[in-house]
Amino acid sequence: MAGEAQCLSYAGCNFLRQRLVLATLSGRPLKIRKIRAKEEDPGLRDFEASFIRLIDKVTNGSRIEINQTGTTLYYQPGLLYGGSLEHDCSPSRGIGYYLESLLCLAPFMKHPLKIVLRGVTNDQVDPSVDVLKATALPLLKKFGIDGENLEIKINRRGMPPKGGGEILFACPVRKVLQPIQFTDPGKIKRIRGTAYSVRVSPQMANRMVESARGILNKFLPDIYIYTDHMKGINSGKSPGFGMCLTAETINGTILSAELASNPQGQGAAVLPEELGQNCAKLLLEEIYRGGCVDSTNQSLALLLMTLGQRDVSKVLLGPLSPYTIEFLRHLRSFFQIMFKIETKTPEEEHMGGEKVLMTCVGIGFSNLSKTIR
Repeated sequence: MAGEAQCLSYAGCNFLRQRLVLATLSGRPLKIRKIRAKEEDPGLRDFEASFIRLIDKVTNGSRIEINQTGTTLYYQPGLLYGGSLEHDCSPSRGIGYYLESLLCLAPFMKHPLKIVLRGVTNDQVDPSVDVLKATALPLLKKFGIDGENLEIKINRRGMPPKGGGEILFACPVRKVLQPIQFTDPGKIKRIRGTAYSVRVSPQMANRMVESARGILNKFLPDIYIYTDHMKGINSGKSPGFGMCLTAETINGTILSAELASNPQGQGAAVLPEELGQNCAKLLLEEIYRGGCVDSTNQSLALLLMTLGQRDVSKVLLGPLSPYTIEFLRHLRSFFQIMFKIETKTPEEEHMGGEKVLMTCVGIGFSNLSKTIR
């Protein structure tokens, strides 16, 4: 960026990750004021501070200033550096909270990123590591980010409140992204899933699988749900169980749904049968919403389209989530890019809910930090 880029200013703690990620990619400095200024406990929370430390680790030369109460944050982005790193995430949010943003940044590092994240792998708030592994990685491949080095590996599972999980995320770097035309989701051909249990009876996983199959088998024969029971040190520090299901179509669209049990000591106990049934229903709802990208990864797909070459990219999405709508506003502020949005009614598509066709011309973003060999 020649000269001083204009500093963008925001108020409030909402969408902190979006703003930091887009500031880092666009190289524009950022000031966020009034972070929970009116609350009894003002300022940044521990998980947000941990996220800022993570951004600082993957970049080189970033300047971060936070005032004493933690209510104002100034961030001047440096270059994305990457390399081999480790980070302990705050147990109050899942690893997915951090991993979602790393998926946006990793392809544009100077060195391929290889990072070990420790914390809560599956919780009820953030997308779990299983879902991101099943849905986000195939999405990256569509944009030409692939290779043996692209992986998410779960070494240990950790459930809230204490966590204790560990994952490895590795991603190769790319100079430019391919534009995509992804407008036909296709018919569902198979359903895969994982039922996991830690520090509870292994029977829990089997009970979840059975109840989920009871619903899904009415629609499709090709269903395989793995059971994953980790023992000893690999099972983290808190008991819990949960399920993650993905439906794959003939055109390579992957839609996902997941549920986890209540954290130890919080809320009523959940029956594994109920959890399995509810998870299957959630998957059917996600299929009804449809689109070529599931609701968890809408913003990732839109960001990669924005950063693509100066060519037209199209993607068909289900109804936009509130997070995605705000993300589109931020894309306009940081990259001056507007999407053409066309709604498709169920009658036109003959299936599911209303869909949105998103079209944009990429800004031709090129990875400046990648060394040219």
